[in-house]
Amino acid sequence: MTESEKKQHQFDGSYLDMASVWARNSYCKRRQVGALIVKDRMIISDGYNGTPAGFENVCEEDGVTKPYVLHAEANAITKVAKSSNSSDGATLYVTASPCLECAKLIIQSGIKRVVYSEEYRITDGIDLLRRAGIEVVKYE
Repeated sequence: MTESEKKQHQFDGSYLDMASVWARNSYCKRRQVGALIVKDRMIISDGYNGTPAGFENVCEEDGVTKPYVLHAEANAITKVAKSSNSSDGATLYVTASPCLECAKLIIQSGIKRVVYSEEYRITDGIDLLRRAGIEVVKYE
């Protein structure tokens, strides 16, 4: 591993640690997920899974996730869309691998790299990101 690759690996670990801390803000009981969007080594957006603004902070009903719960990636992407920042060329750090719906948002937002720490059982989101030419890294 080159010195540059070692430094990138170190940054990836630090940003994933921060995403993990951010995930604790989620009210979801089944799974708490955090996401950060980083561009030019600056965090330009963040998100965690939860209900839309103005809704009750209850994500599950009878042990099943409510259908309108937003994923961490979707929250981070929509938050950056409301700001003056651009996610074009950015890196998304997320604690769980993205689903298919979030992968579509990632592609459309111009994010060029996704780093995640936990593999989800369904890999169709990761498969789509790779098909779109987005660099996908499972952090070890």
